[in-house]
Amino acid sequence: MNKKTVILMGVGFVVSLVLTIVFRILMDNQNLEYEEVQVRVVSADAGTTRVKTRYSSSTITNYTVRVRYDGETYNLENVHSLSGYSEGRTVKAYLSNGKLYANVEGVNTSTPVAYAYFGFMIASFLLLMVFLCNTPHLFKKKE
Repeated sequence: MNKKTVILMGVGFVVSLVLTIVFRILMDNQNLEYEEVQVRVVSADAGTTRVKTRYSSSTITNYTVRVRYDGETYNLENVHSLSGYSEGRTVKAYLSNGKLYANVEGVNTSTPVAYAYFGFMIASFLLLMVFLCNTPHLFKKKE
């Protein structure tokens, strides 16, 4: 990479970082529209997915909780554990945009502002890595 491209990556990182901070503030201060409702657990299941990389393998646990609310069955979003979700039990959920969430954080992180925040956060990290890996090009002397 030439010097201009490396400098451009550094400027892109700074801009992306500023936008990450702005979207985080917007995400924390947004007015969420949701309704707290009582739902009945229809089923709760924990499945595992095996993730194998070149160097290691691990498993990821996926929690699937199906609930009934207002005569319809929904998948409960943002479930981190099956604790408290036994079949037939009535639990609290949060209804927003036609989906049911296990907690308010799930409602918060499913908004467009949250998606923008996460996108700029990933972009900031990638731009920083590219910038740092190519910084030696700034100090090379032309021969």
